[in-house]
Amino acid sequence: MPPGDPVVSSPVRRGSILKLVLLSAAIAIGVTLVALLIPWLPTSASKERERIDFVFWFTTGICIFVFAIVAAFSIYAVVTFRARPGDDLDGQPIHGHTGLEIVWTAVPTALVTAIAIVSAIVLHQNSAAGANPLRVNVLAQQFAWSYTYGDGVKSPVLRLPLERKVQLVIEARDVLHSFWVPEFGQKQDAVPGEVNTLVITPTKLGTYAIVCTELCGLGHSLMRSTAIVMRPAAFDRWLASAGAGA
Repeated sequence: MPPGDPVVSSPVRRGSILKLVLLSAAIAIGVTLVALLIPWLPTSASKERERIDFVFWFTTGICIFVFAIVAAFSIYAVVTFRARPGDDLDGQPIHGHTGLEIVWTAVPTALVTAIAIVSAIVLHQNSAAGANPLRVNVLAQQFAWSYTYGDGVKSPVLRLPLERKVQLVIEARDVLHSFWVPEFGQKQDAVPGEVNTLVITPTKLGTYAIVCTELCGLGHSLMRSTAIVMRPAAFDRWLASAGAGA
């Protein structure tokens, strides 16, 4: 190009960037609507589950951001730079761009680091039992759960007081099992010879299914139990009457 001629590449480049931005925004909006309008997760019924959901949606937002950009570039490249019928020529040589390589290395590193930090904070908070938790011993065996409260009260059903921290002390009598209530958001393995703990702070009254999520034998699918979240006064009356009966 002669020195006096105007540069024509800048408007084209700006137009391409605008198209990419608009396409990325459209993809991000569409994926976000799919993520938010469809009830993917069960109802949240514990403080620990609320924190886990925050990590989930924080990570999902980052994934949508990255996906929208990658998908927009892919669609734009396929539409704009596709070979025309009968075009057998080689494409123009592509050279590296140090600045771009630094950006696409630094940005994912920052995003992954942010996810790791948020996850570590939530993991620490969810494992903190506090000063005075309700302690419940959980025993898993083929193919049933049993629960023993601190004063020796035993129950085939896990009863929990609303808005109080509960520390489950989980053990297995025979093989590997795993304790899970979807609405509480956490799982914990029951391992023979080991003692594992799980902290739950119920936030909603109701009855919830307890599921074994570790294949433990022929009766694995039948290893179910129930967690009942009660008002504190009702729980105290039940515990007192169960203790008196025992």
